[in-house]
Amino acid sequence: MKKAEIRLAGFGGQGIVLLGNIIGKAASIYNNSYAALTQSYGPESRGGSCRAEVIISDSPVEYPYITDPGVVVILSQEAYNEFGAGAKDHVLLIVDSELVKIDNPPAARMLSIPASRLAQEMGKPVVANIIMLGFLAANSDVVSREALEKAVKDFIPAGTESFNMKAFELGYSYSSPDKGPA
Repeated sequence: MKKAEIRLAGFGGQGIVLLGNIIGKAASIYNNSYAALTQSYGPESRGGSCRAEVIISDSPVEYPYITDPGVVVILSQEAYNEFGAGAKDHVLLIVDSELVKIDNPPAARMLSIPASRLAQEMGKPVVANIIMLGFLAANSDVVSREALEKAVKDFIPAGTESFNMKAFELGYSYSSPDKGPA
């Protein structure tokens, strides 16, 4: 059985749960896999901790909670301290380099992208999550690029498709300083 466990973490207002929904739909509807999503967030609507976890499998997901994530995407320092700092060597750890400072890198394979800065430069800070999704697509094979693009279009507001696809492409084509040229 092939299975992927993905943890997305940051703070409320960054679109963490939306990312989980997009990944889950991309896997289950457009990649013909099975997916389960769990989410956790603090009582604050913005600024509190937020986490979404997606399990993708080629057979029905019997236990919907992550036990050993293979991919961890981090969009805040607090999330890194809780979920990234101790990441094991088999984990692909992706961080927003503008929001996460790392003194002692973990054993994980780590990649970084300044997603929040790139979104700010595009004029819409809210697309940092879509930039991060494009970067994830370029650096992981958990869900195909095509499936993710279709799922993004299903979730974003009508009339913003072109802008969001530019954000996705920006993340997809970004070369992490941690991995060298794409």
